[in-house]
Amino acid sequence: MANKTTAEKLATLQKGYTLEGATIELGAAIIDGELHKDAPVRLPLSMMNRHGLVAGATGTGKTVTLHMMAEQLSTAGVPVFLADIKGDLSGLATAATGSEKLTARTEGIGQAWQGRTFPVEFLALGGDGNGVPVRATVSSFGPILLSRIMELNDTQESSLQLVFYFADKNGLELIDLKDLRAVIQFLTSAEGKNQLEELGGLSKATAGVILRELVSLEAQGLEKFFGEPEFDTAELLRTAPDGRGVITCLELPTLQTKPMLFSTFLMWLLADLFEDLPEAGDLDKPKLVFFLDEAHLLFNDASKAFLEAITTTVRLIRSKGVGIFFVTQTPKDVPAEVLGQLANRVQHALRAFTPEDAKALKATVSTFPMSDYDLEETLTSAGIGEAVITVMNEKGAPTPVALTRLRAPESVMGPSDEALVRSTVAGSALLAKYGTAVDNHSAFEKLAGKAAAPTGPAAAGAPPVPGGTVPGGARQDDVDAEARRIEEEILGRPSSRPAPSAETRRRKPAETAPAPRPGAGDSMVGDIGGMLGGALGGGLKSMARSIGTQLGRELLRGVFGTSSRRRRR
Repeated sequence: MANKTTAEKLATLQKGYTLEGATIELGAAIIDGELHKDAPVRLPLSMMNRHGLVAGATGTGKTVTLHMMAEQLSTAGVPVFLADIKGDLSGLATAATGSEKLTARTEGIGQAWQGRTFPVEFLALGGDGNGVPVRATVSSFGPILLSRIMELNDTQESSLQLVFYFADKNGLELIDLKDLRAVIQFLTSAEGKNQLEELGGLSKATAGVILRELVSLEAQGLEKFFGEPEFDTAELLRTAPDGRGVITCLELPTLQTKPMLFSTFLMWLLADLFEDLPEAGDLDKPKLVFFLDEAHLLFNDASKAFLEAITTTVRLIRSKGVGIFFVTQTPKDVPAEVLGQLANRVQHALRAFTPEDAKALKATVSTFPMSDYDLEETLTSAGIGEAVITVMNEKGAPTPVALTRLRAPESVMGPSDEALVRSTVAGSALLAKYGTAVDNHSAFEKLAGKAAAPTGPAAAGAPPVPGGTVPGGARQDDVDAEARRIEEEILGRPSSRPAPSAETRRRKPAETAPAPRPGAGDSMVGDIGGMLGGALGGGLKSMARSIGTQLGRELLRGVFGTSSRRRRR
């Protein structure tokens, strides 16, 4: 390879990036120090759901790259989600103006540049920033993601799962943080002592720790991110009247003070999409491309259960037509299990100022296919707006590695005028739907009124009636029997559940484990039931095997323990 002529290298790249279907134009190749606009570097639109990585040191142009890709995806009719960390991406709503420098750059790579605007929707977590407020209910967010925000250890995370199970089983809707706080306070009170003992794996001390962490979240002002109306992630899949994909920008100007919340909320959006979208197979273009900026925040100090859930989501969501691009500084920020699933690579320059930097550089080079470039030298000398690229071609094979001068965005590379952003938000069709928070009757209100008006077995905290039924039609005896099995076989503790009645013992196994009713969750069970046990973690792994019982249905949530109210209706 070292003896190849420039013409031979050029021919290799031209052949490697000659593609038949629709593409995203990334730029033009640089070979032996010279730019060749007759060697365009492209990414097949049909391969965008094979996921990707945009990496590079601070200031090398990562944000501009995803800006440029988002513009072309929108033009192709593909909706895009962007996490707008610094507010720079709001410039998509404003047409850029030309300059001599810009014209020289675009002509040099063969880009027919024209300033234009794009259809943009601005969102803000809980209304923190300029955007339509995005909220999730606590129940939908689920115990695994909530544990991540609260920085609970594995034991505490498993205990929080039991709290969610108790709330689900007893019809206690967990809408906001005060609902979850009310449930935990009930379980740790004298009145809830029996229910706490029945949960087996949840001690009063651990419940107290979780309660303190929950109060801490409220003290930090995070309660406004949880509540109703809950954001419907189908809103991310919209197209504009002219057929272009809507670009959704999620703002979080206070990221520095809430990095864990930000990254975890992004995974909630993905998990909700994963659970709702049907299988799509191979498509000419994706249904949505999701750019996950500051990806290292997602993986820092993540629990095993959380990492397993991310890996499962990334692996399976592509068959539902969603592409995920992780944006971070080095490939080392992404666990190997996830990195191995990212087929498209845009690697901006890396710096090698320290021994740790040098190590990261070598690790990055090792993840690329063999090429005609000295990648260690190329990656440390690449200029701003240049990147080393390899993507998956239409046949599923990697394209040749190409040092590329990237295309220039056609909208403003920076924030739009604040007045424009505010007027866009004010005119959004989503504002009437999500703009005003509501506080519906839920666990807090039910527990507050429990002593005055108990309503039977499904009432908050009311003890189950032996031989009775629970929501879904299963007998309470059967639920108790399954709970005893989980507590004794999985948690390794004596069960506080009542012993099975003579009638329960006489019934055949088929009678004591009624088949689940067909529903939205059944396809998910077929696809990922085996993986779900690993994602739940701790002593709850075998609960996924209880799918055939009412208890199993109560425990079965999404890959991250998520459970949208839309899917529970």
